[in-house]
Amino acid sequence: MRRDVLELRRFYASDLGRAARAMVGRKVLEAWGDAHGLDVLALGYATPFVWQLRPAARRVVAAMPAQQGVEVWPGDARNLATLTAEDALPFANALFDRILVVHGLEESPDPVAFLREVWRVLAPSGRVVVAVASRNGLWANTEKTPFGHGRPYSRGQLAELLREAELEPSGWTRALYVPPVNWMAGWAEGFEQAGSRLWPGFAGLVLMEAVKQTFAVKPRGARSRVRAARPVLAPSGAPVSRTPGPRGLSSPLEPAAERRSLTVRPGSAPGDLAP
Repeated sequence: MRRDVLELRRFYASDLGRAARAMVGRKVLEAWGDAHGLDVLALGYATPFVWQLRPAARRVVAAMPAQQGVEVWPGDARNLATLTAEDALPFANALFDRILVVHGLEESPDPVAFLREVWRVLAPSGRVVVAVASRNGLWANTEKTPFGHGRPYSRGQLAELLREAELEPSGWTRALYVPPVNWMAGWAEGFEQAGSRLWPGFAGLVLMEAVKQTFAVKPRGARSRVRAARPVLAPSGAPVSRTPGPRGLSSPLEPAAERRSLTVRPGSAPGDLAP
């Protein structure tokens, strides 16, 4: 069951939520820069981390799962957020250059279908960043934050899931080393600097970037070789039997000593495009 949008909004209005917003938002900027002239999708509840992309990006829109609920975003301009089924995003194929997924995968009833929709709306040269609670981190073990609900992932598990959805991992990082306690939010920056060096395995989040796998059309006009059937020789003086040949013609059977491989060319047909 997904967290309600009101619960998510309350968390990111708290001191700990603002610290999480700063730490994860920095990782997004490091990965993408300012996304100048690009189309960006914030999927799940990723709006707290994409506000800094709005000035330079061509378009930044948000899609929130129906089970979670939606809020008006941004609050200071025309609404750019929509409520959607997570396995049927209301966008055209290959529309977005960048997609950020936060609070989307852990509580999805079908993570592969969820990511395959990400694959569908991602441009061929696009990149997606998926942020999930780390299986070994403290944040996955407390229910006081939204990251303590649903299924946490290890780095290997997340990479395998992305590949199953035809998304190839291209890089990864960690974030949120501060303990998930509100009064410690003021030390979040110090924990972030020290944790990445001293105890990297105990980060609260794993962020993985992936690119869209696309495949060339495979032609089906390749040659294939088949071997002629072994003939039955007629007795001496008996009439030579004739068998249908290529294109309905008749040709005499060849003696066994002179059998040869025949080369046939299947009729050309359109190739298949991998999903």
